[in-house]
Formats: sequence, structure tokens, C-alpha cells
Amino acid sequence: MLDLIISLGCVDRSLFFFINQTIANPVTDFLMPLITLDLHLKILYGIILATILWKGDKRLRYSVIFSLIVVALSDQICSSLLKPMIARPRPCWELEVNLLVGCGSGFSMPSSHAANLFGQAYLYRAVAPSSVKYLIPLAVIVALSRVFVGVHYLSDIIVGAALGTLIGFGVGLVFVKFFPPANPKMANSNSGKVL
Repeated sequence: MLDLIISLGCVDRSLFFFINQTIANPVTDFLMPLITLDLHLKILYGIILATILWKGDKRLRYSVIFSLIVVALSDQICSSLLKPMIARPRPCWELEVNLLVGCGSGFSMPSSHAANLFGQAYLYRAVAPSSVKYLIPLAVIVALSRVFVGVHYLSDIIVGAALGTLIGFGVGLVFVKFFPPANPKMANSNSGKVL
């Protein structure tokens, strides 16, 4: 078992270096810090929620409450529970990395960015299924940006994405129970689809 853990750690480091250094280039070095910046993500999230509250119907407006629940759950489970429990150091603490942002004082596993964005994507998969064509790619790009900038391993991203997906999917099921879609065919046609 120890050999398996060591092997997985080696693979994780190799994938980290492949993304952070081998395929990194001047374009990713410029774009990824902009994509991953908390302030930019908070502004985007605020704009989206404000637009939903302004332009959305009653059902969509209620989704804002569920969206905030997803963020609270995913962020707190990652930051307050799992990160201290796992206590995995960030790659920028241990390795020579292409560090493009501040290293951060918290632990690495799981990625809160990945958990939060995948949580939103899978919540809105239930609320507004057509939104996933935008939200899933956004979640993937932001999650990978965390490896490009040198603050997370790929496994941190995968665990964060899985956690966020579970939370978003679960909260989405609760949302649909209380606020079913106006078109029952839409609910039935999407219930069996897995992205």
C-alpha cells in the first residue's frame, strides 16, 4: 500500500511539473494569474448573481440562495475541515515551481477554487441545464489555472472538483424538489443525463 501511495505521489508531482513548467508559456503565464485571481472570480460571481436577480424569473431568483449555500458548504468543508485534516503542503512550499501568484498560507488539498466552481456548475446543471456548456469549461479552466500558477497539485484539483460536484449535485436535487421546472419534459429529459 505504501508503494502505491509513493507511486501516486510521484505521478502527481510529474503531472504538476508537466502543467506548471513544460506546457507553461508566456500566454499561460499572463492569462492564468488573471483567471485565478480571487477578486476577479468574486466580481464575476457578483455580476452573475446580480444579473439573475435583475433579469431572472422567480425560480431563477431563488437559485441565488441555493448558490450561496453551495459556496458556503464547499468553501467551508474545504478550508475549515479537509485542508487542516489532510494538511498537505502546497507545491510552492516544497518544490521549485513557476510561481505566478502568492503561494498562500493555507494547505493544498483540496482546492477550494475547484470545489466552489464545480459546485456552482452542478447546481446550475439542475437549475438551468443549458448553462453547463459555459459553467463546466469555466470550472475546468479556473481549476487548472491553480496548477499553472503553482499553488495546487492536479490531485488537489480532482478532489476539489469531486467534492464540489457532489455538493452542487445534492443541493441541485433539493432545489428541483422545491422549485421544479415549469416544463416537466425538461426535468425528465435531463434527469438521466450525466455530464
